[in-house]
Amino acid sequence: MSEKRTGAQIMCEALIRSNVDVMFGIPGGAIMPFYYAMWEYRDQLRHVLCRHEQGGGHAAEGYARATGKIGVCIGTSGPGATNLVTAIADAMMDSTPLLAITGQVGSHVLGKDAFQETDITGITMPVTKHNYLVKDVDELAYTMCEAIHIATTGRPGPVLIDITKDAMLATTVPNWEFEFDLPGYKPTYHGNRKQVREAIRMLTSARKPLIMAGNGVIMANAAEELRELAERTRIPVITTLHGIGAISEEHPLNIGMPGMHGWVHVNRAIQECDVLFNIGGRFDDRVTGKASTFAPNAKIIHVDIDPSEIGKNVKVAVPIVGDAKIVMRDLLAELPDREALAELHSAASDWMEHIREMQDKHQHKQKYLVRPEGVLLPPHDVYHALTTALNSRGNYRVCTDVGQHQMWAAQLIDWHRPRTHITSGGAGTMGFSVPAALGVAIAHPNDIVWAVCGDGGFQMMNQEMATIMQEGVKNVKVAIINNGYLGMVRQWQELFEGKRYSGTPLSGPDFAKLAEAYGWKGITVERTEDVDAAIAEAYETDGPVLIDFRVEREVNVFPMVPQNKSIGEMIME
Repeated sequence: MSEKRTGAQIMCEALIRSNVDVMFGIPGGAIMPFYYAMWEYRDQLRHVLCRHEQGGGHAAEGYARATGKIGVCIGTSGPGATNLVTAIADAMMDSTPLLAITGQVGSHVLGKDAFQETDITGITMPVTKHNYLVKDVDELAYTMCEAIHIATTGRPGPVLIDITKDAMLATTVPNWEFEFDLPGYKPTYHGNRKQVREAIRMLTSARKPLIMAGNGVIMANAAEELRELAERTRIPVITTLHGIGAISEEHPLNIGMPGMHGWVHVNRAIQECDVLFNIGGRFDDRVTGKASTFAPNAKIIHVDIDPSEIGKNVKVAVPIVGDAKIVMRDLLAELPDREALAELHSAASDWMEHIREMQDKHQHKQKYLVRPEGVLLPPHDVYHALTTALNSRGNYRVCTDVGQHQMWAAQLIDWHRPRTHITSGGAGTMGFSVPAALGVAIAHPNDIVWAVCGDGGFQMMNQEMATIMQEGVKNVKVAIINNGYLGMVRQWQELFEGKRYSGTPLSGPDFAKLAEAYGWKGITVERTEDVDAAIAEAYETDGPVLIDFRVEREVNVFPMVPQNKSIGEMIME
């Protein structure tokens, strides 16, 4: 403890003390002292050499989302740091705990436009929970630990530490005996007891109540509390895109996903409900549609650990600031017994029957739930086979990119467990899925991790296939829903811009041959009758596999709420 350490050694030891065991990054000039020190700690800190810093950031996100632990990504100064910005912004939007470590030029040349100098703290200030520029080796031990504390507590998010090269090279005796001094940072975990009781009063007197479960339920590991609350009250549950898996889709109280591409019966239930209990969701515009028309008959109870989210987008009757798990435990402790809830149970039963009638009326009209004539490979055939394989074999996790394939995955795969559905929601980052799958696969080596992506997003980050091979990661399988377009943009052009397909027809290489060039098994599928065999072959292959599903080119995602319209105004087909 009394020995001198370089700043770079202190960085490694701070990570180990914070239970970090894997990092994703790329070295370069300014960050080289950190990589020099890593060699001493290679038995405790695994470094994954990515092919692009953005890929490293998404891999760290995938690792964090799959485990609940912090993900760590690394870049050098200048372009190395700026390449991380997209992943940092993605983590900010999706409340993912992320530590981004960047090297910086020496402090003596800061501000002089030195080679590869970029003001990364200035650039990332709007998209980080907090960030630091460290020029003094004596600040490193405290700053590293404080950064991880901030990233992982309260509402999780990304924190960046930019460290000058001379601070990493300098030596000092580190002081590990400290308490965090953060007077402006005191997250609230326990909800106000009076507000909790008011929420119970409103729920128990409701005739058409709904529970909306968001990402906060997943992040707080509160799935059990959600299930118990739903079962004790018998209130129907809807799950946002990031809330998928918080309650099994087989559970009789789970009615599905709301929003722009949610199910018709779910959106109509929102528009009819009289009390909406939102736990851990932020009322994103993709959920609410035109916010002024959202849930017009409902009194809204909103539970969120971030007080700035409450009342930001919709009017809230009962605001509760707190951790989803703790607040639901408090609710359950205060909830009346079964006899006192008899009236609520009766009303909720009638309400659920009405919702299921709406589901029976509308859901069968979705075009891709019925096989169209003359189409060799509709996308829904791929998803039907995939969900059958996933749920019959078990031990799966799925990372999706952004676009049509993402919405089909959310709609058509049967989700049963938290942290199995991992996607880019708030930022909508194309290229997310392949590197995220790498992070998930390292976190869960005994699970099969599927990266489901479109041919557009795949071509943005496919170089991380090389990382997967170099790292000996065998449990990643990639499914490309290849329709030769930037599909979701093309869908909007078809529906709202008179089929003016400007900038959306998309070419690409032979993806199966590309996979083989990387050392993967590559499979091309063009007919429905070959889908099951290809998925089975992927499972039977001891190593990474890519399947290029060449699907019908102009199939659309329905239902769909047009932009700036109410979620009650859905395009059905």
